[in-house]
Amino acid sequence: MGEPGHGPEGWASAGGDVEQWAGRATTIRVIGTGAMGRGIAQLAAAGGLTVELADIRTRAVMEAAEYVGAMFDRLAAKGRMTAADAEAAKGRLRPVGEPLTPFQDCDLVVEAVREDMETKRELFRSLEKVCPEHTVLATNTSSLPVTAIAAALEDPSRVAGLHFFNPVPLMKLVEVIPGRARPSGSRTRSPTW
Repeated sequence: MGEPGHGPEGWASAGGDVEQWAGRATTIRVIGTGAMGRGIAQLAAAGGLTVELADIRTRAVMEAAEYVGAMFDRLAAKGRMTAADAEAAKGRLRPVGEPLTPFQDCDLVVEAVREDMETKRELFRSLEKVCPEHTVLATNTSSLPVTAIAAALEDPSRVAGLHFFNPVPLMKLVEVIPGRARPSGSRTRSPTW
């Protein structure tokens, strides 16, 4: 994406409609490859998005890609998706390793690391420096205030909460939590993928 009208500044040009913005997103990076990160990656890849998997543990990234790929094979074997759809979804998984590996066309970063305020703040401060301006930064926190995490950034309006419920691929619910510094006029609605 990377063009005007995308990312936080694009919410207003999309009529303040996050759902409309989300419909144009093509690539996300999931940082953290535990149960939640894997589930988010599976859901997004099945929904047609390119998913970059990242973690500070390189081996964990490869294990997560293999795990999610095996889940798609299992769904195909059970007839819950076609073999072609499973292969296409696996092809959309991109292990990138380090969380701060250079970003190109990433529309959304979803952080799914441990529930520790300083860990999350440090990660988001670093992401703000390396992510293109159009990239939306989201936390999957279940217990920490999104506004407190975002306060560490120069532009806290870039941060939103996307709280997925476990197991992510089975739960049809995402809690969308806007930080207090979201762009004016934006409406919060869950993405359709």
